[in-house]
Amino acid sequence: MDKILIRDLKIFAYHGVNPEEKRDGQHFVFDIDLSVNITKACHSDDVNDTVSYAKVIKTVTRVVTEQKYDLLERVAQVTADAIFEEYPEVFSIDITLKKPEAPMKADFNWVGVQIYRER
Repeated sequence: MDKILIRDLKIFAYHGVNPEEKRDGQHFVFDIDLSVNITKACHSDDVNDTVSYAKVIKTVTRVVTEQKYDLLERVAQVTADAIFEEYPEVFSIDITLKKPEAPMKADFNWVGVQIYRER
């Protein structure tokens, strides 16, 4: 299956279990793999024959910023749900959601979750 890839999509939002995370916000970074049949677009060179990564980015940004959640797991799930709802051509989604500014006293690059969902 073909894939559309979005890497290091950085979105500022207000998620976390600590009150200051919901008050002050922080960056969240997404890697998203969408399984899509892009054969038609490969031949037509028409964006209407594929899933527009620009539109997917707008969807993800809207979903991640319109509500506040405690858990990364929930943010990843509502993101996958929205993509499936708005893009019926997507067969499966693999999302890695990174939280590089998690308020922990430790030396790390990021913490996060990864989910894989199929239709």
